[in-house]
Amino acid sequence: MSVACCLPLVECVSCLACLRWVWKKFLYTAGRESQNWGLATTTEFEPVPRLCRYVLSIYEEDIRNPIWAPPEGYGVNPDWIVSRKDYEGTLGKVSPYMIYLDHENLDIVVAIRGLNLAKESDFLLLLDNKLGQTTFDGGYVHTGLLKAAQHVLEEECDVLRNLVEENPDYTLTFAGHSLGAGVVTLLTMLVVKYREKLGYIERKRIRGFAIAPARCISLNLAVRYADVINSVVLQDDFLPRTTVALEHLFKSLFCFPCLLCLMCLKDTCTLEEQMLKDPRRLYAPGRLYHIIVRKPFSCDEISPHVRTAVPVDGRFEHMVLSCNSTSDHAIIWILQESKRALDSMQEDEPIMGIPVAQKMERQVSIAKEHEEEHRAAIKRAISLEVPRAYSPSYGTFREPELGENSSSGEASSYPSLKRRDEIDEMAPVLDEDHL
Repeated sequence: MSVACCLPLVECVSCLACLRWVWKKFLYTAGRESQNWGLATTTEFEPVPRLCRYVLSIYEEDIRNPIWAPPEGYGVNPDWIVSRKDYEGTLGKVSPYMIYLDHENLDIVVAIRGLNLAKESDFLLLLDNKLGQTTFDGGYVHTGLLKAAQHVLEEECDVLRNLVEENPDYTLTFAGHSLGAGVVTLLTMLVVKYREKLGYIERKRIRGFAIAPARCISLNLAVRYADVINSVVLQDDFLPRTTVALEHLFKSLFCFPCLLCLMCLKDTCTLEEQMLKDPRRLYAPGRLYHIIVRKPFSCDEISPHVRTAVPVDGRFEHMVLSCNSTSDHAIIWILQESKRALDSMQEDEPIMGIPVAQKMERQVSIAKEHEEEHRAAIKRAISLEVPRAYSPSYGTFREPELGENSSSGEASSYPSLKRRDEIDEMAPVLDEDHL
């Protein structure tokens, strides 16, 4: 058979293969990855709309006269703001943030805003990364986001320690959106690992909420810190699913359909086993909360619901071809939909009339369920042979006693950044020098 006769046959086979791939990709919808997850409860999801509002308030120039009118009961009291820093105050090392003392909810909140397309420093922070460049606590992390987190901790360490000591009944919550979500993820990990810097604050008092996060930590860390870090994703949001390097992502913003196509092809051609065993592959952090507000192949709104899990495999690995993939990333829409979801939960699960004792029992029950699910995720990671899915500290839920180093056998000061070729293959980045 001549070459000329073979070409049409090859073209037909290629076209059929492409059509089959496109058809399968369109059948993949946003609810698919979380369809087997459990439903979130009112108690555990209650902080999300409130924290979204705190993050959104950082965008306001005048907090007393906000442009975005807050939903009823979600206002920000200007008198409770401990500090608020803009780009000038952060020296461009991190996006603007504020420290807020929420007396109503007994919460010390560090909120960090998302990417500003007009600020070069934000892009430099995101692009300061190379796959496998930086390790932390036995896993891999995004270099630029770790530097930003270290800067915040250095700047606000004394303030936070005083607030923690003066308010022993308050939780310490880190919340951020998009770029800020990555920073608060690494900031939460730093505080958990080096708790002596904040007066040996109990691990159970620390929590992080990464809203629409970038993929910023390796899988073993994503599972290990799932008891303190929570990721919130609105339906089709593209960023938690973006496996392509952020450098290529922002270079391709003007040709987003091309980027989607390339990422979809990459997802299709990469075996799941290969994904799980790549120690440098980054993931959305912690426990995941997936807000579902639309039916597949439809823009019509439905009664929203939230599914949650600590997944190991199937952790937002595939892009969704959707016209809402960018709009679902906006903090204002996440605030609106999370508020709708919470209202829907409260209608189905009324809690206003429940006695305080029963509420406390319910909180304890949820904490126990989450701990059991966390342990199961760790075992799952080990069974799937996820690199570094087990270490002496991995899966330890016991609280160290007061004065006991939170990182047994390791330096108490948090690490300086090191290049991958400067450290041993199996050693985490640990150094006594401060930034």
